[in-house]
Amino acid sequence: MDKPKANLDAVGIFWIVFCLSWTIILCCGMIFLWRRRHMPMLKIRGLGISFTAILFLHMYWGAVQTGYCYLPLCPPVIVYMIMSIWLPFGIALFNASNSRFLHIAQKQRDLFAAEKSPRETSKREKPTTLLGRFRNVDYSKKILILVGIGMAFQFCLTLFMYLSSRKFHDSFGIPGTEVTGTKEERLNAQMSGWEWWPSVFWQVLWAWIVAPVILWKARKINDTQGWRFQTIASCIVSLHATPMWLIAVYVPAMAPINKYWIPPQWIAISVMMLEILTVFFPIWEVLRHQTLRQETLESIAQWEANKKGGAGGAARSVITGSTTMAGSGFTVFSKDSKLSAQESILTMSALEHVLERNPEPLQKFSALRDFSGENIAFLRAVAEWKSSLPASVRDPEGIKDGSIRELVRERFNSALRIYTNFVSSRDAEFQINLSSADLKKLEDVFETSARILYGDKQEVDPATPFDMFAGPSIHPDNASSNGSEIGIMMQPKTDTEVIGDKALYWGEIPDSFDENIFNDSEASIKYLVLTNTWPKFVKDRRLSLDSEGRLEAGNAL
Repeated sequence: MDKPKANLDAVGIFWIVFCLSWTIILCCGMIFLWRRRHMPMLKIRGLGISFTAILFLHMYWGAVQTGYCYLPLCPPVIVYMIMSIWLPFGIALFNASNSRFLHIAQKQRDLFAAEKSPRETSKREKPTTLLGRFRNVDYSKKILILVGIGMAFQFCLTLFMYLSSRKFHDSFGIPGTEVTGTKEERLNAQMSGWEWWPSVFWQVLWAWIVAPVILWKARKINDTQGWRFQTIASCIVSLHATPMWLIAVYVPAMAPINKYWIPPQWIAISVMMLEILTVFFPIWEVLRHQTLRQETLESIAQWEANKKGGAGGAARSVITGSTTMAGSGFTVFSKDSKLSAQESILTMSALEHVLERNPEPLQKFSALRDFSGENIAFLRAVAEWKSSLPASVRDPEGIKDGSIRELVRERFNSALRIYTNFVSSRDAEFQINLSSADLKKLEDVFETSARILYGDKQEVDPATPFDMFAGPSIHPDNASSNGSEIGIMMQPKTDTEVIGDKALYWGEIPDSFDENIFNDSEASIKYLVLTNTWPKFVKDRRLSLDSEGRLEAGNAL
């Protein structure tokens, strides 16, 4: 009998080259994203868990794509372990990663675009049972716990089926599970059967149950991040995988195809498409964002050049590939409120005008579609805080005066709430994206006070900032007379937050605290909004107004 040898013919070489080439391309894409992981649009995706899922899926994909070459030399038990561990683990982690879409969309809506005032939260009783404690765990941790339990169960089930089935070993196992016949018949029997079915359970669960449920719940979400499209595409490309694998394994007519295209490669098609959607689709979104940002900056520069050049009357229109601007009075926040004819719609002054006069549409757009509602909420909170400062507090010398120290303390506590709700990596559910220098400046002033008032909480991972602390809601109607910035703050949820929100800090106020404490961070977030959310909002409002105009014209006819 001939000794088995690897298939290194033209087909085998093709699969090896194809596998290595795609692996290099995929690694380059992952490196591209990881080096830009601090971008808000990538932070929100949680690259850590996504890349872990891709690692397991790609190991499975590589083993399957080169299976034509080494299967003649490989014992079936190795193939069984690859199929039963790497694929389920990768799909389970992919489920956990993609489920963030719906969770973040719901939290952004509840926190920053609530239609009704949030209900007052009373102090919760500490759970006494394990189930009660689990229910109090935040969503992201809860998903990871459930997925971890599922992965552990899958591993134990795989090990149990291997030990109990005599297909893989003749010396022990459940009687009646052994296989007989020629070597080829035994090999074919070992590569199929009930032992393999749990290996595709997670894939079926994702493609046929989880993804459709997510899509149904997210049917009214039209985000600018491309997450909804990514989920739809991930579901569609995964539907064929398990049915085609079953057909290839159990239908004898597929034998000629299986010689060159082994059954698991039907699942590998789905895996490769998931890799494209998880790595290269976000890359396209990043490049599109950079293009839009560059067009915005060029448009602003051209408008400023036109203004300095003494362009008479209205500033000349600036037209780009993605956004049209004109000084004709086009407005992005209402039909009745208009900027000066001399103002370009994409300038900082236009953004500040909207933030001052009518920020609600921008707030809702950023929360419901851009998933960046914390930025607008922070700018509004800081603006309200500054406008509520008495003249005596604005005076640097007056701050040192003991007669107004209590007034200073009240404003410090209001500023401290802004810090904990939007800036602190330990307290903020949606932390705004500041440079390390701006963040350190605020931490030096507020962090010690925040820990005294709110306790020592676990710090949020900078790469996945939304994995901690179930959070609160905001509503403009909650503004108070002694600091209306509280009206757009997040309401407390946990015991510590309830106490911290009601309590005041009575310790020493840092000397560096003054009315300008938020200036640098405010300018940074304004620039971020100007070059990210604002152009998208302008474009969306223009399309909306154009659509309304066409509808009115049609009705007139």
